[in-house]
Formats: sequence, structure tokens, C-alpha cells
Amino acid sequence: MKSLIGTSALALLAASFATETAATEWNVSLWGKRRAFTEHVEKLAELVDQKTDGAFTLNISYGGLSQNTENLDGISIGAFEMAQFCAGYHEDKNPSITVLELPFLGVSSLDQERDLSMALYQHPAVVEDLARWNATLLMPSPMPQYNIAGSGEAPTTLESFDGLTVRATGGIGDAMSMLGAVPTSMSASEVRQALDSGVVKAVSFAPHAHMSFGVVETADWWTTNLNPGTVNCPVVVNTDALDALTDEEREALLGSVEEALDHYVDYYENETMAKWWPTLEDRGIEEITYDDSAVESFKEMTAGPAATAWIEKNSGTIPAQELYDFVQDKLTDGQS
Repeated sequence: MKSLIGTSALALLAASFATETAATEWNVSLWGKRRAFTEHVEKLAELVDQKTDGAFTLNISYGGLSQNTENLDGISIGAFEMAQFCAGYHEDKNPSITVLELPFLGVSSLDQERDLSMALYQHPAVVEDLARWNATLLMPSPMPQYNIAGSGEAPTTLESFDGLTVRATGGIGDAMSMLGAVPTSMSASEVRQALDSGVVKAVSFAPHAHMSFGVVETADWWTTNLNPGTVNCPVVVNTDALDALTDEEREALLGSVEEALDHYVDYYENETMAKWWPTLEDRGIEEITYDDSAVESFKEMTAGPAATAWIEKNSGTIPAQELYDFVQDKLTDGQS
């Protein structure tokens, strides 16, 4: 009897060990700190854990796995299974999704940005583009239109931007250069040091980033309605890792994306923006609002030429005209 009991106990221990070792853990490379920009990833991790009773977990790291500008490279070699990056950090590596960073596309809400991104991510040319990096696009990080915050004399007219050094990436940088500004591309985590050292005098960000990366601590002014565009920052997964998941794990992950994005949009609109306006007032940051004719003039000088230049630049590697038309059609459908 003792021998039987001993055998049973060993069998239970072995089964328990097998169950533990069968658990799936993914490493997720983010940067900065937890903020509105990462709330969908945090929510996704929570949902996946709940749906699999802890058998599938997402271990989120803020800067501990890779630099933000190298997250796509890390995905490509399987250094981690999930990551977030911004298209403008390396336009040559992901040209297909940089179409969403063109200035003055006409996106007016987070929900519209979300739907547009999700539709583009499924376009065969985009899937093929990211497949070069063994990456599958999972979900966007929808952000409102960017505006500029800076120190020193406020640019009360568009002409005042002439010669101003501005941290601005992608299409926003192109747009600002048309005003005579001097755009500088750098990652968000480098911005505060650049401001403090005088490398740049102003920063193009969405509201959450102006708060998260210390811009509001040094800014004297902020433009309320320049709205030149936004950046596209997807969350991607390593395709091999995605394929290796069990059906249950894959359903827990993919089936949680919409709920995670719902949470993200709600958080941004009702938590982040609720803090933004009081922050401006409490810090005495001057709000600069341009008249409609000035903004329309900026749009006219920027949107068309930027789109034409993007199509010409990328037509040799991707179906650029097709992707641009796809985006325009989706925007038209959403407004009809």
C-alpha cells in the first residue's frame, strides 16, 4: 500500500510539473512608463491571463528588453514575442504603414484612427511588408492629432515657426518643415533632455506624451488647433510565436484585441484628457489658437505635396498609390 501511495504521489507531482512547464509566457517590449499610450497592452495582458486561467501570460517590460527604436528588430529575431513601436522611427523598415502618418489626412477621432489602422493592417501589401520582419500587426495605439508645445517666445502666427527647432517625426516633420521649422527626429524618451539642452525648442506630441515625458514641466505655450497629423504606433507580435500558440491561447489573444482597444479609447478620452486641460491651466501654459484661414492655408500647402512625395518615394518598394487610395476610400466611407 505504501508503494502504491508513493507511486500515486509521484504521478501527481509529475502531472503538476508538466502543467506548470506547459504554461506560455510572452515577453513584451514597451518603453517609458505605464501611460495612456500603453493601456491597451496592459488590458490585453489582463484579459489573456483571465481567459486562460494564468496558462498564458504577457510579461510587460518598460525599456528592459530593447530600445524603442529597435523593437521591430527584436521582434524579427525573436528576442521577445510582442512589442510596440512607431512607424516614423524607421520609415524604411515599414513604409506601408507610414501612409497613416501623412499630414492632414482628415482623421477626426480616436475611433476613426482605430478603424482606419485596423483596416490598413489587414491589407495584403501591409501584411507582406511587415512579414519581412517576421512580424504580424496586432493592434494600433490610436492617438489624437498632434500639437506643438515649446518654450520661449510663442509662435502666434504660422510664420513664427520659421527657424524653430521642433521634435517632429514622419509626416508631421515634413509638414513643419514647410513652415520653415527645423524638424528633428528622436524617440519620446530623448525629448526632455533635448529640451533642457536646447537641442530643440518645441515638441510635437499628443497630450498624454506632453505630460508623460515632461514637456509640460518646461513648456511656456501650446498650439490648440494646428492638428497637422499623428503618428502610427502599432503593437506587433512575432509571427512564429503567434503560430506556435494553441488554439485556445490564440483565441484568448486575438479575441481580446477589441476589448483592449475599447478600454484604451475610453481611458484616453475620459482619464487622460480630463487631466490635460487642468495641467495647462495649473502650469500657466499659454494656449495658441490660429484662425481657420491660417490652418486651412497650412493644410493646402502641405497635404497634397506630402502625399505626392510619399507616393513617389515608396512606389518602388510598395504599391504606394494603392495604399494611399485605400486610406482615402476608408476615410470617405467613414464620413458618408
